[in-house]
Amino acid sequence: MLQTLMDEAPRFFGYYNLVFLARAFLYTAVLSLVGCGVGFAAGFVLAILRHPRLMPLAPVRWVATLYVEIFRRIPFLVLLMCVFFALQILVPSISMFTIAATTVALSAAAYSAENVRAGLEGIHRNQWDAAETMNMGGLKALRLVILPQAWSIIIPPSMTYSVGLVKSTSIASQIGVVELTYAAKVLNTKGFSAAISFGTILILYFVLCYGLNAFASYLERHLGKRRRPGEASRPALLPASQTV
Repeated sequence: MLQTLMDEAPRFFGYYNLVFLARAFLYTAVLSLVGCGVGFAAGFVLAILRHPRLMPLAPVRWVATLYVEIFRRIPFLVLLMCVFFALQILVPSISMFTIAATTVALSAAAYSAENVRAGLEGIHRNQWDAAETMNMGGLKALRLVILPQAWSIIIPPSMTYSVGLVKSTSIASQIGVVELTYAAKVLNTKGFSAAISFGTILILYFVLCYGLNAFASYLERHLGKRRRPGEASRPALLPASQTV
């Protein structure tokens, strides 16, 4: 087996194959970044719409909650097929990349909304009360008081899910998106062994996910304040003796 891989390597890592793999890697990276980025932004909005201090209208909160509960329970492949057929009917000329990115964003929005909600609810309610006594509106209190404390709760699960979603983008090969898994299948059908074809994209997926983990560590250092256990419930605007 090892000798076969060594014999295949010079031909496998030829110029055109490397260009093909580089394009597939770029497609996967862009698909992941666009889908997760749009999904997190949408999830953040959904979390705000679900919060009673930020959204007083109960029907709006119910609709946002319904979206989150439904899309968190749909498998990625099933969601991909539903989005594929729906968009193909509505916009026949739409690209497969757009369909895949839309699916990633829809899934990421639901999970991100839940992570952000948990982060906001993890902050002591006295923080909101103290902000209101300082004449801060809901969004201003969110931006200046709540979020600086909530990032350390929001970021870890959000980035963990994002890494998992990067790996789930391999399912997009089912509709012909030329990402890493699709590239490995093409190279395998060209006569290269599965070991070298899929072993190569394994390394490329590792590089992509490792970079995302490094970015998550950067965000935790710069946005999330590291706190001791139990510190999340201690209000920052009021002394601990005044909590209730």
